[in-house]
This record gives sequence, structure tokens and C-alpha cells, in this order.
Amino acid sequence: MPDPDDTTPEREPRAGDRGDAVPHMSGAEFRALGRRMVDWVADYWERVEGLPVLSRVAPGDVLAGLPTAPPEAALAGWDEVFADLERTILPGITHWQSPNYFAYFSANASGPAVLGELLSAGLGVQGMLWATSPACTELETRVMDWLGGMVGLPGAFLSTSEGGGGVIQGTGSDSALVSLLAARERALSRFAGRDRRAAMARLVAYTSNQAHSSIVKAAMIAGIAQGPGDDDAVRLIGVDAECSMRPALLEGAIRADLRDGLIPFYVNATVGTTGTTAIDPLGAVADAAAAGSAGGGLPWLHVDAAHAGAACVCPEFRAWIAGVDRYDSFYFNPHKWLLTNFDCSAFWTRDRRTLTRALSVTPEYLRNEASESGAVIDYRDWQVPLGRRFRALKLWFVIRHYGVEGLRAYIREHVRLAGAFESWVRADPRFEVPVGRTMNLVCFRLRGRPGEGAGATDARTKALMDAANATGRVYLTHTALPAREGAAADEPRIVLRMNVGSTPTRERHVRAAWDLLRSLA
Repeated sequence: MPDPDDTTPEREPRAGDRGDAVPHMSGAEFRALGRRMVDWVADYWERVEGLPVLSRVAPGDVLAGLPTAPPEAALAGWDEVFADLERTILPGITHWQSPNYFAYFSANASGPAVLGELLSAGLGVQGMLWATSPACTELETRVMDWLGGMVGLPGAFLSTSEGGGGVIQGTGSDSALVSLLAARERALSRFAGRDRRAAMARLVAYTSNQAHSSIVKAAMIAGIAQGPGDDDAVRLIGVDAECSMRPALLEGAIRADLRDGLIPFYVNATVGTTGTTAIDPLGAVADAAAAGSAGGGLPWLHVDAAHAGAACVCPEFRAWIAGVDRYDSFYFNPHKWLLTNFDCSAFWTRDRRTLTRALSVTPEYLRNEASESGAVIDYRDWQVPLGRRFRALKLWFVIRHYGVEGLRAYIREHVRLAGAFESWVRADPRFEVPVGRTMNLVCFRLRGRPGEGAGATDARTKALMDAANATGRVYLTHTALPAREGAAADEPRIVLRMNVGSTPTRERHVRAAWDLLRSLA
């Protein structure tokens, strides 16, 4: 065994080995550099609080610090790499792991997850088939059943059911796409040949106008929509004052499309919209889809809970997904708010046969005895790419390290901190909270001044965010609320988004962010 204190290992080529010319890293070198890199990451986590959250480099600055040509000779020593990390890379990082990161949604990382990622990379598993690494497949199946139970999914979504099961996709966009492809397959299964091709042009999907852009993009990739503004292919349903989908409008749209000879094939309901974390009423949306499509075939029903689904590990938040038993697929991203670093999108379906029928292509070189037996899962049939990493390891490590109770405590603390921030905003007469808080996101803005137009109020709100971000002490983002039915034309629409969800964020960070905003207001 190498000396664990040895920090200056050297490569040890073997005489007569024709591979000596290839400068592979020796085991001793890997151990030493691995310790050094882990130390660097641990040190980074400890000092990130003091770094400007939003990167301050100008376009091209990082490029200017990098050679235009690759090195011809092998690296003589890694000191220069670590120097480049500090000199060139770190200044170009927007620090998503900062406790002062309150923008977009979080991208959680944690020690157990990073160790799982390291192990996955070291094992180098290609998990496209059960046969190519049984542990990669079966651990994923078990962990997805764990996670499905943890968030309260019905048994029909688990692998132990006749038709369900879960799989780890790369991102929410992947989950949206595979659900839409399964919906397309189900809708077109009634047709053949030219009739099938003609039916493609009649497919229509539905989601709220507050849904994530991945739904429209999935329709574009699937050949349903011609572009992001193709309203004939993707109907964007209006929302209420709390930015939740209005089921009556959905029902009316489906009825109208059926009358016009179109095929309603897919309905996406969002639990925790990107802009405001609004929650579509799953039961009422399912009722509307059923009523609107009576006699025309029920569309595939999908739930996008990308961010909010993590909170369902806490029983008190599971009312958000009441009615999910009537849906065909559901997903959320542990890489957002459940301490599992990117990428890790957890997707479940009650109809794995339709999903795999939509995605399975089996050339001869992939055929094997285990797959042909039908006794195993080949997750390559559950996703768009063929190849797949051993992502279940990091999720397994996170669940085992924190336990369900630890994960619940994590979620509850962020929700508590967001509630505290909301109370501070509401107590300051210069600010207002125009939409209700559902979880860990607070949408707020400056209150309009007497005689001030909406444009000026929006500009002041945006300027406040820009000033706060320019200090380097916080990072917030904004969104525009949809125009309310019957509202005055000059109603302000810009709101700032305060998302409390980073791994190291504590109350003192949230309080400091509020103090900064107050001083700048």
C-alpha cells in the first residue's frame, strides 16, 4: 500500500511495456491528487460564502485566460492546474452552492452526492442494459421505489406494480420529452401507415401559460410543434390570480379541438411553476381532461413537479399531488432541492409498456439472453439516449446518509426561512407580495408610488435587483406575472424571486439578504 502521506508520487513505467509512452496516472498519483482535489472542493464549500455570488467576468475573459492550442507534451505537474482553477476558472463561476444564492431554483450538492458521483465516475459503468451492469439497473429500480414511496406516489407508479416503475432521467427536459413521446405513441397506436402520419398533424398538447418551456420544446423535438409559438400544437391555458391553471378553460379547449377534428393527446399539470411555484389542481385538471375528451379518448396526463416534488417527502405537503393516481406519469428533480447534485431527474410512469414501445429500438448487437427473457429492465428503453451513467449511486448515498427524517428537516427549514422572509417583506410598506407563497419561493416587488405608471414601478423593482446583485452579496432573479383578467392596464408585473433552497443557507443569510434589499430600496 502507498504511504498515505506521500503527496509527490511519480509515474512508474514498466520496462518493456509498449504502453509506457502513454502517460497514464499511477495509482499513487491518483490517490494523492484525489485527496488534493477533495480538499480543494471542501475548502471551496467553506470559503464560497465570502465570494461574489454572481460571476463578475466580462464576455471573453475566461477564453482570454486559456491557451488557444492544446498542450503537445504531457502534464509535468498538477500545480499549474490548481493555479489555473484559481486564476481562470473560479472567477468565471456563478456560485450556485453559495448560501447567498437565491436565484432561479437551487442546484443542490452535498458531500454524499459528490462521493456517489466520484464512485460512479471511477467505476465507469455503461448501464444501457441490465446485462452491462446488473447492479446499475437493480439499484436504480430499488432507489426509485424508495423515492416514490417517500414522496407519496401510489403503488401503481412503482416497479412492484404490474405496469409501473421509475427511472432516473438526466434533466426535467428529458422527463418532459419521454412523457410526451409516450403520449404520442398511445394516441397514434389507433392508426397505421398513412393514417398514422396524417394523425400526427392533428395532435394537440395542453399546459398552462406558466408551465416550463421544456413542454413546448418537447413538442418541437417530437415533431408536434413547428416552433415555440405554434399555438395550434400546444395550447397554453390561462391561469387564475394565483397563477394556477384554470380547469374550465382546459375543458373548453379540448372540446373545441375535438369538434375541429383534432386529437387532444397530452395534458401537463405543473406542481410548482417556474415563475411563482403555483400549483395546478391535479384532481380538477384530470376532471376537465376527462369531461372535455368524452368520447374522444383520454389524453396522457403528466405532472411536472420539478422543484416542488422534493417537498413531498414531508407528509404535510402531499396535498399538492392529491389526484396523482389518475395521471400517467410524474417527475421531480432531486438535483434541485433534495441534496443530489446535477443531473438527476426522477421520473415514474404507470404505463411502462407504452413508454418502452415509444422508445425501444433493438439492433442485433444489443440482443442478449437476459433481455430476451423479459425478466429484467433495460433502462435504455426508458430514455432517449442509449448510454447511461450510474446515477443511482449518488441518490442512494444521499438517502442513506440523511435518512428520510433528515431530508424532511432540510425541506422544512427552507420553507420556514421563506416564511420568515415573506413576513419581513409584508411588514415593510415599501414592498408588496402580489402572489401567495406556496413553499420556499417568495415573489415580491416595490409598491407603486402615487401617480406612478406600471412601467416605472417595474423599472424600479428591476433596478433594485440589479443593485443588490451588483454588490456580490446575493443573487436574485425576476419574472413577469401574467396579466390578470380585468386588471388595469398599468398594473405592475415584474416581481423579484427569493428562492431559499441552497444547501448551506441559514437564517443569517436570509436576514442579511433582506437587510441589503431594505437598505437599497
